[in-house]
Amino acid sequence: MAVRLLVEKCTGCRLCLRACPYNAIEVIEDRARFNDNCTQCGACASSCKFGAILLEVTFTREVDTSQYRGVWVVAEHLHGELRRGTYELLGEGRRLADKRGAELSAVLLGDQIEGLAPRLIAHGADRVYLAQDPVLAHYRTGPYADVLAGMINQHRPEIVLVSATPQGRDLAPRVAARVSAGLTADCTGLDIGEEGLLVQTRPAFGGNLMATIVCRQARPQMATVRPGVMKALAADPARAGEVVSVPVHLDERGVLAKIVEIVQQEGDGQVNLQDAQIIVSGGRGLGKAESFALIRELAQALGGAVGASRAAVDAGWIPAYHQVGQTGRTVQPKLYIACGISGAVQHLAGMGSSDVIIAINKDPSAPIFNIATYGVVGDLFEIVPALTKKLKEML
Repeated sequence: MAVRLLVEKCTGCRLCLRACPYNAIEVIEDRARFNDNCTQCGACASSCKFGAILLEVTFTREVDTSQYRGVWVVAEHLHGELRRGTYELLGEGRRLADKRGAELSAVLLGDQIEGLAPRLIAHGADRVYLAQDPVLAHYRTGPYADVLAGMINQHRPEIVLVSATPQGRDLAPRVAARVSAGLTADCTGLDIGEEGLLVQTRPAFGGNLMATIVCRQARPQMATVRPGVMKALAADPARAGEVVSVPVHLDERGVLAKIVEIVQQEGDGQVNLQDAQIIVSGGRGLGKAESFALIRELAQALGGAVGASRAAVDAGWIPAYHQVGQTGRTVQPKLYIACGISGAVQHLAGMGSSDVIIAINKDPSAPIFNIATYGVVGDLFEIVPALTKKLKEML
């Protein structure tokens, strides 16, 4: 990608100065000029109202891959805490970096979040690039993409990993287009191949086929990874690492999207699925929405979260944010109890990495039993209440 200035069209309006996060634009004699701080991030192009700044993106160009080195993980945080998917990406990024003989860096964007940097280092990062500004306090596509694209152009990492969360799925393609990178979405497996390329595996054709993808020409190689698929490393507080402050200067007036109000979605009192260590899920076998009361009671007794299959969500028995599977949440709890779930391949893709799986189903040939640690063949309307009662007696 290249940013080109058409001086003859510039009016000196200074809108591009507000948009540039790196103080890379000066106005001299009523004409904009780029200085040495320019990272080619492209933020200025969208701000220009007179067509004086062009963003030229070429997707077919070959790059000198030898100039790119290192593995980056884009950290995600909420309410002052790192998301679980970030820890998982650090674990996977550490493994990939060691295979490449390279360093693992984390990118941390936000405001007043310097306290999170040591946690990233403790979980595997060698370096943390920290960019702080009040405009970055809450995620918005524009400023986050501007800053991240500039950092990538400046430091040239070989691999960039992003969580396949709503935020990551929004940010990654925007940045990939800005830097002319290859991006594979919703990966469930990553490795380094014989040629030193990132081998990316993702479900295709509704989960019936696993596609293997490599990016031979463009850099960096970018991938979004579903939370709950990779294993996080145990924290090592003794790990040493470097925190690099990235100076950015953002103007709220140059940001198109404004945050008017933040509304916290109210659930049913259960913990977040992707953070839950215990999940009790219900499926088509429940028969009706009211039967989820059995699932909620068992989950409450275990101190866990309530999950559901796509069939139950599609039937309108439970909100979509409870859905586990390829088109829902990917989870990796210590205990997963599947009640009345047959085990379609799309559901198995979302919970198959659970440590212990207990399946309760009256159909002995249900596919869920093929991956279950323990299987109970019987009527869930008898088994689940009995199990809940026994647990309450033990507490």
